[in-house]
Amino acid sequence: MWNDSQHSHKERREAANPLAKLLWLLAALILFAGCAANRVHQPLPASDAERTIYLVDLGWHTGLAVKRTDIPPGLWPEAQDFPKAEYLEVGWGDHDFYQSAGFNLWYGIKAVLVPTRSVLHVVGVPVHPTAYFSAAEIVEIRLSERQLRQIIVSIHNTYTRENTDRAQAIAPGLSPDSRFYAAEGKFHMFNTCNVWIARILRDAGLPVVPFFSVSSRGLLSQTREFGKIVRPESEDR
Repeated sequence: MWNDSQHSHKERREAANPLAKLLWLLAALILFAGCAANRVHQPLPASDAERTIYLVDLGWHTGLAVKRTDIPPGLWPEAQDFPKAEYLEVGWGDHDFYQSAGFNLWYGIKAVLVPTRSVLHVVGVPVHPTAYFSAAEIVEIRLSERQLRQIIVSIHNTYTRENTDRAQAIAPGLSPDSRFYAAEGKFHMFNTCNVWIARILRDAGLPVVPFFSVSSRGLLSQTREFGKIVRPESEDR
């Protein structure tokens, strides 16, 4: 059941590959700058304990998977919506295109040409990401506890919370045990789902350049330099 849902998700996103390639070519011609400011400012612990996150390639879209028990207390309260999950996989994207059933050309064009509202898509993953996303390339990234905390802070700050401590889901998600949430930031051709992840990694001190991360190919080619490909399984695993 998990794999069937994940395959349909990937197939829908891969249908947009020509559009994604156009975005990549356009982005190479224009200087990309700027990043969203963090609204939560908590002191980061000095611990060097090692943690692990996973980047999941779902076609032109990339998601980020975090172990739910690694989330620091007081951050990402929406994680409580997934009590049976071992991991949470999160992605950011255009409000209409991301939630559409199947590939919607009009929503895709609008998302490219006009800054639009955004959403977060969160999946409660009940097993290890390599088992759940069995058809996807997955890059494992090792972090210090300090770096992981900064990543969680960035995810926490992407939710739109209107005078509440915990955002409410706005719609069911694309996979079993998944939900959409209203998000901060405008989506456009130079501020894609992959750029959002690149900024999160960069803010945690990882050597990722958002300018070269408009496409999933651009983001993953950078993270392979310091991460480890675990799906398909690496020979030394």
